[in-house]
Amino acid sequence: MRGNGLLGRAVLVLIVAVAVRWVEARPRPSTLGGQTRPNVVLVTCDSMDGRLTFYPHNQTVDLPFINFMKRFGTVFLNAYTNSPICCPSRAAMWSGLFTHLTESWNNFKGLDPDYVTWMDLMGKHGYRTQKYGKLDYTSGHHSVSNRVEAWTRDVDFLLRQEGRPMVKLTGDRKHVRVMKADWKNTDKAVNWIKEEAINFTQPFVLYLGLNLPHPYPSPYAGENFGASTFLTSPYWLEKVTYEAIQIPKWSSLSEMHPVDYYSSYTKNCTGDFTQQEVRNIRAFYYAMCAETDAMLGEIISALRGAGLLKKTIVIFTADHGELAMEHRQFYKMSMYEGSSHVPLLVMGPGIEEQQQIQNVVSLVDVYPTMLDIARIPVPQNLSGYSLMPLLRGKAESEVPPRPSWVLSEFHGCNVNSSTYMLRTGKWKYITYSDGHSVLPQLFDLSDDPDELTNVAVKFPVIVHSLDQILRSIVNYPKVSSTVQEYNKRQFVSWRESLGQNYSNVIANLRWHQDWLKEPKKYENAIDKWL
Repeated sequence: MRGNGLLGRAVLVLIVAVAVRWVEARPRPSTLGGQTRPNVVLVTCDSMDGRLTFYPHNQTVDLPFINFMKRFGTVFLNAYTNSPICCPSRAAMWSGLFTHLTESWNNFKGLDPDYVTWMDLMGKHGYRTQKYGKLDYTSGHHSVSNRVEAWTRDVDFLLRQEGRPMVKLTGDRKHVRVMKADWKNTDKAVNWIKEEAINFTQPFVLYLGLNLPHPYPSPYAGENFGASTFLTSPYWLEKVTYEAIQIPKWSSLSEMHPVDYYSSYTKNCTGDFTQQEVRNIRAFYYAMCAETDAMLGEIISALRGAGLLKKTIVIFTADHGELAMEHRQFYKMSMYEGSSHVPLLVMGPGIEEQQQIQNVVSLVDVYPTMLDIARIPVPQNLSGYSLMPLLRGKAESEVPPRPSWVLSEFHGCNVNSSTYMLRTGKWKYITYSDGHSVLPQLFDLSDDPDELTNVAVKFPVIVHSLDQILRSIVNYPKVSSTVQEYNKRQFVSWRESLGQNYSNVIANLRWHQDWLKEPKKYENAIDKWL
């Protein structure tokens, strides 16, 4: 259903114009070695599956500006979040540290407000700095439901915490600006480039945070509604090729990994879904990705119009992915590819063109990369490594040593166990809690890219080897225990702050539809847990 209307042709003309100007004015890679430091623009969206930026998943939807960045820059084929949920992931990106070091255990707990980020350091070293849109890397945000669900994940009950995922079409074929808040922030960033950045005599770093393609709130689910609505307009839906949409294979409920079952149940996904429902959810999600791509395009076009594109390194990424009904789930909070694999594209002076990088990388690499671009000494205590040697297209022998693995971990809501993922080579190893009480998972991504067959029992030597590597990075049983203790302390403090209102408040969180059927049962389960 790809559209070929007037607006579509206008986008094509704009891309061609940007491409021509880029080729004509493109500086040689040696520019980075000179005296002029480049500007930097980082566009970070929310919930984009990184696999959409390359074949074959990119066949489902038109993403012209992501494709533009691939044409004139570099795409990472194996980029991962360090924690597949908003605040902990962003805390890792802004600090350069793994989640167990930031102790950003859930969406309520992130960095301290005065934490020194890479942008702070760039500002101290002569960069003009500006931020617009979603940041979400400090503590104290998100709903009460979100934090209480995370704190009580070890309680012996099972409650639906989300509305059933659904789609909603709005407007007509001329309705372009669906996510108004994101477009407003994009406009602010564009105006800043055109009116302020264009006049700077020193380099600048600009950050734009987008909410899309995160699903929208679902008011029908009640007062403390979650966000289970995939919303778009016919204009964006026409960018999607329905015939290319894959319907994911599901295990039966009885065959699911126990943590997956908990996640699927709390996300309200254990009911019956028709193939058309699943296809529509995925189509609407892809359409939301297309709208996100258009906002990226506005930034690129503004830089070109201001004569700044040839002086600016542009980076596009996301905090995590979106399962879009893979493994019988939507949202993130999972180590499966749809949730943990993020887009990462970079273009600009000194960046190799049309380069696809296979190395595994993650969001903690953003911090040292930013400092490297700005020629600021990189602290030795960071979890990440600069991506610049890879981005410059250097031979492997010339690239400084970097780990052959990436780490991701999760300690928040909708999952009833701390989860750890080690990705290296063709293997993805996922382990839980103390490493013994929950069965681990091992996937051969070269043979099983959809992660349908857990081969942990088949390859015990590989499991042992990967577990040893993981333990050399993080003492994960100890971290899991720390999180459990933190959850209890936080919950007790919160309950005491409510006094006599406790029973009423806890009953009316996002799980209210289930809780109110047997409130005493669930309160007793919490008392037993404590």
